Amino acid sequence: MAKQTVRWVLRYRPGQRVVHWLHAGAFFVLLITGLALIWPPLSFLAAGGLSRLLHRVAAVIFLLTPVLYALLDFRGLRDLVRDSFTYTREDLEWLKGFPGYFLGRTSHLPPQGRINAGQKIHHALTIIAYFAISGSGLALWLGKGSLGPIGLLAATLVHDVSMAVMAILTVGHIYFTFVYDALPAMTTGYVSEEYARMEHAMWLASIPQEPPYVIEVQEEIPEPRRVPGARAEEEAVG
Repeated sequence: MAKQTVRWVLRYRPGQRVVHWLHAGAFFVLLITGLALIWPPLSFLAAGGLSRLLHRVAAVIFLLTPVLYALLDFRGLRDLVRDSFTYTREDLEWLKGFPGYFLGRTSHLPPQGRINAGQKIHHALTIIAYFAISGSGLALWLGKGSLGPIGLLAATLVHDVSMAVMAILTVGHIYFTFVYDALPAMTTGYVSEEYARMEHAMWLASIPQEPPYVIEVQEEIPEPRRVPGARAEEEAVG
């Protein structure tokens, strides 16, 4: 089978990937165990207090992921926060073309940096939701007896709404991950050069074009699939 040289670009360092999966895992546990308290189809999970214990363990992990991020990769955390709240004219143009991007089309979009305008909004809202979830969750956990009826209602409302917002953001995140085949970024740390040029051309041009930032891999070229009966038809025509 023939082979071709494919270039892969380092997008996420190990520390970033560890924090991503810890944060994602903790969030899903929080979401499921939280729904068990308010959604009848999952109420069986609340029996025996196991869901409450899991919720609190996941809450601690969720709270500490930014701290772990800072310890493992402070520069990465700093750059992520800065970029998430910094917007340029190119970002505004990119957002105008978002409907096409949603459908998997990118040729009409202006070049972007390390994170595109859509990712900036996603990260910014995720950061805001993180603080809303954490603050209201701590209030409900540690200050429930002193909040009073209005305080309890407000904390619960903030907690539920911010969790709903993060759940919607997560659904969108998963959708675009599969539309643009971006999962390798968080498993191996690398994305194809084709993907990097399509999504983050300005960033790709700014990084060193040498290992470990860019590596070349020999990959097999898949043979084209043949339609059943096509060979016999070709021979008959020949």
